[in-house]
Amino acid sequence: MTVRECGPGDLEGLLRLYGQLHGEPPAEITAELEELWRAILDDVRCHVLAYEEGGAIASTCTLTVVPNLTHGGRPYGIVENVVADESRRGRGLATACLARARELAERENCYKLMLMTGSRLESTLRFYENAGYSRTDKTGFVLWL
Repeated sequence: MTVRECGPGDLEGLLRLYGQLHGEPPAEITAELEELWRAILDDVRCHVLAYEEGGAIASTCTLTVVPNLTHGGRPYGIVENVVADESRRGRGLATACLARARELAERENCYKLMLMTGSRLESTLRFYENAGYSRTDKTGFVLWL
C-alpha cells in the first residue's frame, strides 16, 4: 500500500471524501478554496496524505507539524481529517495513511502525535487505538469558534 502527499490536482477528490466525513455534499470549488489549497500545499509543516486506488483518492489524513519550545524544542504533530471512502472501509487504507503520518512525524522528530475524533462509535475508537493512539493519556477539549 502506497500513501503519497497530495498535489494541486487532488482537491476535488479530497473534497469528495471530506463530504463523507461530515455527511455533506462536497464543497464547491471556488477561487478562494483553490487559493487556500495552494497555501496548504505550500506550507512545509502541513502534509495532506492520500491513498489512491483506481485513479481516485480512497483515503486521506492530514498531519500538521507544530513548532514547540518544550521537550527540547521538539515539535509535535496533529492528525486530522482521517477518512476512507465509504465503499472501501475495512481494508486498511486509513491505517496506511495513519502509518505514513507517523513516519513523517518521526522524520520531523516530533515527540508525540495527537488525534481527536468526534465519533463516539466504539469501532472508530478501537480503530484509533489499534493504530497506536491512546484515549486515556490526555483529555481533549474543543472550543468551537
